[in-house]
Amino acid sequence: MTETSADAPFHDRMLSLGLARVAEQAALASASLIGRGDEKAADQAAVNAMREQLNLLDIKGVVVIGEGERDEAPMLYIGEEVGTGNGPGVDIALDPLEGTTLTAKDMPNALTVIAMGPRGSMLHAPDTYMDKLAVGPGYPDGVVSLDMSPRERVEALAAAKGCAPSDITVCILERPRHEAMIAEVRETGAAIRLITDGDVAGVMHCAESETTGIDMYMGQGGAPEGVLAAAALKCMGGQIFGRLLFRNDDEKGRAAKAGITDLDRIYTRDEMVTQDVIFAATGVTGGSLLPEIKRQPGWVETTTLLMRSKTGSVRRMSYRTPV
Repeated sequence: MTETSADAPFHDRMLSLGLARVAEQAALASASLIGRGDEKAADQAAVNAMREQLNLLDIKGVVVIGEGERDEAPMLYIGEEVGTGNGPGVDIALDPLEGTTLTAKDMPNALTVIAMGPRGSMLHAPDTYMDKLAVGPGYPDGVVSLDMSPRERVEALAAAKGCAPSDITVCILERPRHEAMIAEVRETGAAIRLITDGDVAGVMHCAESETTGIDMYMGQGGAPEGVLAAAALKCMGGQIFGRLLFRNDDEKGRAAKAGITDLDRIYTRDEMVTQDVIFAATGVTGGSLLPEIKRQPGWVETTTLLMRSKTGSVRRMSYRTPV
């Protein structure tokens, strides 16, 4: 018998494969638009597919991190209800195509990303900027902090890792606002991997440093992506810190609407994502975390990363389907 109450238990194990399918279908929908130079079309294709798949799941879902405010996005907007309405009440954070520009230009590390947790488990981050700092697992709590200078962060992490600052690699979004940060990090002797887009993947790289070569992520990016990254690290291990940044009164109003009163608060991973979650990401273009969608005559193949924070399980799943 189907449980119709939003108070139904959150069976993360049962829902995880459904969530993987949501990410897969969004990636497949954008596949034909890789390298075609049309960001909006690629994003819209992923949005349509993700929404269609979400509405097949037996959940009473609410999008808490989505495509924007209701008046800015026709679907998967913040506050939109998705699912059949049967089953548990859940929070959903998503980016149907993280790296629309990367997809349009066929550049590395475009992903479809989605996280799900019990109702009330994720920070309702407003669509503003967030100052972020992340490291992978295995370090003492607070080994680095947002109150440290970039130099101090590199030196503290090197000391904790037992290596020289020159052995540390930092991932930073290549933006004019980060020029001073980049210069200070380079003064320590540390290496920097600059990325043009996709800072959820940038943060996730820290959690698999042996594979990706990235030790730390720092810089300003979207606050919604910060919550998605926190959900990923909740499953993979690691630390992330975020402080909301506001450029004007409109953005402060967005924070108030989201129930945020302390505008200077620094959020930890477990404050952005307070309960166990499931997380799925499918590779669209190839990168350090996931391979690209492979297309051959008659079939297409995706690879999806599916994780559950409750068990710490990480699955990499290949999905091959005729076309």
